[in-house]
Parts: sequence; structure tokens; C-alpha cells
Amino acid sequence: MSLPPKRPSRKPTAPRPAPRKAAASTPDAVKPGAAKGLLHPRNRHQGRYDFPALITASPELAAFLIINPYGNESIDFANPAAVKVFNRALLKQFYGINHWDIPADYLCPPIPGRADYLHYLADLLATNNGGEIPRGANVRALDIGVGANCIYPLLGNREYAWHFLGTDIAASAIASAKTIVQANPGLSEAIELRQQNNDAHIFQGLLHSAERFDLSLCNPPFHASAEEASSGSKRKWRNLGKLDPKRTLPVLNFGGQAAELWCKGGEAAFVSQLIKESVAVAQQVLWFSSLISKASNLPMVYNALKNAGALQVKTVEMAQGQKQSRFVAWTFQTPEQQQRWRQERW
Repeated sequence: MSLPPKRPSRKPTAPRPAPRKAAASTPDAVKPGAAKGLLHPRNRHQGRYDFPALITASPELAAFLIINPYGNESIDFANPAAVKVFNRALLKQFYGINHWDIPADYLCPPIPGRADYLHYLADLLATNNGGEIPRGANVRALDIGVGANCIYPLLGNREYAWHFLGTDIAASAIASAKTIVQANPGLSEAIELRQQNNDAHIFQGLLHSAERFDLSLCNPPFHASAEEASSGSKRKWRNLGKLDPKRTLPVLNFGGQAAELWCKGGEAAFVSQLIKESVAVAQQVLWFSSLISKASNLPMVYNALKNAGALQVKTVEMAQGQKQSRFVAWTFQTPEQQQRWRQERW
């Protein structure tokens, strides 16, 4: 990963006392993500989709199969109904999730990208565990904004047998996620769901004092307003329509409720609040993390983490084709505390 350029250092004209160790303001050098445009090496969704195999497992997908402008089998990714059935087929074939559905107009996530975030988080935990990914029920993850789709707990449990607490401010999202969990045997013991009743806060009033989490993850609202969300989606669909004018394009990309797509101040404001509130639960979570969709927000994130007193900050770049993304992870625990955490929990 390339780090922000550093200014050349100058030798002082007179000796100065050694400064106190400051909190991290820029990310540590970390192992870069997968090769440009490629998914994580452990990601199950490499290469083109095998539509005949998906249809064999989920026959309902056949109704949505099309030939794209490049002459390949695909589905119309501008059709929310097609994307929902496609996700259901992927979850069934690759992860053994036999029952999955979401209410109309809720966010239908792209599964390969969501899986990438989890795989890189697993690599992050491995840095605290001698290079070996900790697996099983002793690893507990906190999903901020679990959504109606419950996608991160589903994938994280199937890939690494981790246990999850998924939280959301929307009662309807929690109800949908609970329906998914209860419909698939074995998941109720591994995935807990809890509503955050105060939509002005993220961690505050949510966690019990004795709870500990090895990591937290978050896909924050991207846009600053409903108008911005709609404008962004229309721009994407206009570009898509140039490739295939016969497509009927929706208003919003993959559906999405207001809280899933936008908040006042957008991603920058949400992540700032996330960092601010993480201080109060600094010893309850080993690694906090959040996706950062806009690279232009990174300087703000680093500055907020410095002000919050984060001791270690890591940024991991990810990619899927032409789409670039990343997440930032931070901890308030010293190396000695991190080692004790490993010995006591894993």
C-alpha cells in the first residue's frame, strides 16, 4: 500500500528532549491488498459467474438470465428483483444459506465486495495471532448497520465460524435480519441482533459493559442527502444505459432505505462520529474498522483518529474490477494489551 508522502526531515540545530510517543495520525505500512482489480485470494467469487451451476442450485434465477452487450451470460444488474434472486443463488451455492430474502426497497449488497472486507479483516486479526487467522466461536465481531440483508454476519460465520452481534437503528431491518437467521439452522446460536434505539449514537447505550469484540466493521452511509443519493444513482444508470439502451433503469442503485444510503454530512460525518464514540468503548473492541468509499475522506479520518488517541491505524486497499475501495482499522490497545487479548480469548 502506498502511504501519503512524508516531508523530508531536518536535523535540529540544537539537541531537543525526546518527544512523548504520539497517537497514530497516518496508517501503518500494511501488506497491500490483492493485485489491482482482483478480489482477495480467499474470495470464492473469482472470475466469471458460473450461471448454469447457479441456476441448477436456484432454478428461479433462470428467469432473469440475459446476454449482455459483450455477448456473455449475465443478469440485468439494474433490476433489483434480478439482483435479489442472484444474491440468493450465490448465498445458497457458496455459503449454504438456503433461506434469504429482504423487504422491497432495501439495500441488496454485492456479495463479492462484502466478502473481501471480511477476508482482509481476518488477515488483520492474523497479525495478532502469529500469522494464523483465529476461527470459531471465540472470535466475536460487531457489525454496525447490519441492515435487513444481514450479509456480513452470514458470510463471516460461514467463512470463519465467527459469532456476530449485528446492530441497526431500524426496527424493520432488525426484524428482517432475524427472519433470515431463524430460517437457517445453526445461525441463531452464532448471530445476535440488537437495535440501537438512539439514532444519534452508534456505540453509546448499545453495548453491555462486560461485552468484548475482536473487531467491529461498518459500511457507513455514503451520501449526504436523499437528493445526492438519487443523483449518484441516476449518473450510474445513464452510463449503463449507453451500453444497453433497452434496459429500464431504477431510481436507486440496488434499492436502499434512507439510513442505508445517506445521513447528514454523509460518510465523513458518520465516520467522524464512529471514531469519536469508539473512544468510550476502547477496551471492549480490539480492532475498530470502517469502509471508506471516498479516498478524499482519508486525511479527515487520520486526523480524527489522531485526535481520538488511536495507537495504531491501518488502511487496506481493495478492488473489484474498476471499483476501488478501502477500509481503515484502528486500535487503542498497546502491543502488550493486544498480546494479552490473544492469550485470553483465542
